[in-house]
Amino acid sequence: MSADAPRVEVPDSALAAHPETAYFWGCVAGSGDLTESCVRVETTDEAAAERLAAVAGGAQTETDHRVREREYAHDTSITRREDEYTVQVFGGLAERAAAAFGLPIDGAAGGYRLDAFEGHERQLLRGLVESCGTVCFKSSSGTVGLSFVHEDRALLETVQSLLDDAPPDAPRGDLSDASSGYYFSVEDDAVPELGAWLYEGSTDSGLFAPSRRRKLRRSLEQAEDVDATLEGAES
Repeated sequence: MSADAPRVEVPDSALAAHPETAYFWGCVAGSGDLTESCVRVETTDEAAAERLAAVAGGAQTETDHRVREREYAHDTSITRREDEYTVQVFGGLAERAAAAFGLPIDGAAGGYRLDAFEGHERQLLRGLVESCGTVCFKSSSGTVGLSFVHEDRALLETVQSLLDDAPPDAPRGDLSDASSGYYFSVEDDAVPELGAWLYEGSTDSGLFAPSRRRKLRRSLEQAEDVDATLEGAES
């Protein structure tokens, strides 16, 4: 991590309720999995991988990098090549997290008891947006879209509940079938205010993926009649 990058605070326990752990487990829920002896989370952002590894802490954490060809969620005939970073935390953390937060483990269904992060919903949702959310600028309407895609319907229902309770009004559609599971979208008019709220305080905390925040900022700058702005200034 570069010397001028935000320094992420490392909590005493990865299972305690902190902004850092809320972000971490949001990312794990959206783009990771648990086995008996390993927590695994994937990201396409190198800085985010470093920050997730820092939150996990400990000598039993490894980060791998590879280039992967990935299908688009709504059209599997189109693929793109992108960097992929995998953070793995070995040991008993996975079983303890499954018990504490209701996360799926070894293919078993999860109950997603993410209310354990009460008071840190912003960071939890930010992790979920960056791990299973898709932001895009819609040139036809001049608006910004935000949708969530995941194979686990129960997780997306949990995301919907979190959005329903978020301070910014974030009306959204119902779940629909997707080639990779299920998806739903937030109404375009609500995305700018929601996005600004999600990333408030992110610069100081370091709990964000720079590439994802940059994409949202650029999309908002392209949109018409949008006053909301994001903090920070990634190049």
